[in-house]
Amino acid sequence: MRSFDSGATRDDDDGKPKYEGYFSPIVIRAFGEYMLRHQRQADGTMRDSDNWQGLFGTPLEHREVCMDSLLRHTLDLWLEHDGFASRDGIDEALGGIMFNVMSYWFALLLERGEEF
Repeated sequence: MRSFDSGATRDDDDGKPKYEGYFSPIVIRAFGEYMLRHQRQADGTMRDSDNWQGLFGTPLEHREVCMDSLLRHTLDLWLEHDGFASRDGIDEALGGIMFNVMSYWFALLLERGEEF
């Protein structure tokens, strides 16, 4: 139990995720900007910010599409890391990797039937 000078008490935080320490606000901001850049579709319309959570086909099909895209973005990061030009630069590569990892994991968790 934690006690505060004000007299307030709370459960201790042992064993609870410490999200503030796990994530960087500047990375989350950069990722949000990446997502905003890719929110506009080829036909000019804007998709909803959570559109990526709408699985197309089955979770397995979703994961297969994510894997293809993840590998393309990983190759772009590798090229940039080794001093070569990629398709769209290192920030786009990192944003694409982060997006595809999250999307793949999301589909996998749904496929497993995990609920939160």
